[in-house]
Amino acid sequence: MSDLTGNDPLAIICGGGSFPGAVADAVARRGRRPVLFGIRGWADAAVVERYAHHWIAIGQAGRFFRLARAENCREVLFIGTVLRPPIAQLRLDWRTILLLPRVVAFYRGGDDKLLSGVAAVAESGGLAVVGVKDVAPEIFVPEGVLGRYRPTERDQTDIARARAVIAALGPYDVGQAVIVANNNVLTVEAAEGTDNMLARIAELRRLGRVTAPPGTGVLVKAPKPGQDRRFDLPSIGPRTIENVARAGLAGLAVVAGSTMIAEAEATAAAADREKVFLVGVREEPAP
Repeated sequence: MSDLTGNDPLAIICGGGSFPGAVADAVARRGRRPVLFGIRGWADAAVVERYAHHWIAIGQAGRFFRLARAENCREVLFIGTVLRPPIAQLRLDWRTILLLPRVVAFYRGGDDKLLSGVAAVAESGGLAVVGVKDVAPEIFVPEGVLGRYRPTERDQTDIARARAVIAALGPYDVGQAVIVANNNVLTVEAAEGTDNMLARIAELRRLGRVTAPPGTGVLVKAPKPGQDRRFDLPSIGPRTIENVARAGLAGLAVVAGSTMIAEAEATAAAADREKVFLVGVREEPAP
């Protein structure tokens, strides 16, 4: 695990969303210097440019390694949203071209295979790849209920079923979220992401295709079994809560200690405002 109080700068490769900024803030509070590498077309300039930073394009491994060495970085962390472009659209520099056979191999697979391949490329440049929990454990959901509302016995049954579905689908590298109502699986997250999945449930309710009454059903988010915890962990924020309410669900359950939370106080306040529950559940031991 990374030394949380180390003085060596931490390279943070930033995709979209607010989490790159949250991680950089947490790292800086611990007295460590974050150096942000914003991915063009994805990272938010308002987030990246608050700290020492550089801009890179997907496929510029050589440029990244040169800049990271110049900044005296020995560790790198990947955080934020990025969708893989077609490999023909990558702007490859010479270092990446030399790695192209490896890049093609890990590009032909699910997200877990892709991210593991990206980590191997980073390590080939002499950098240690760390996860968010190594450097900013405080931005994870704690165990227990956040807010005033608690899951009912029926909700607990739905939570258990959703977790079983995620565990069963894990070997197929399928998404990290499932919605269950009255013990019926309504949807499994795929390429659309959690917010779009919730919008789909709201639309299905409007069309009468979801017959469970409003206030029934749960969204569960959890890492996939065997997932590399350095990458792509589940995350929630105030908008997630608002979309859970719009979908007519009773609440949201996530795995404590393995799910990132943006604006924890605002997220709990949103749950109270929308009258839905938010709970961090204990991670089940691997079989």
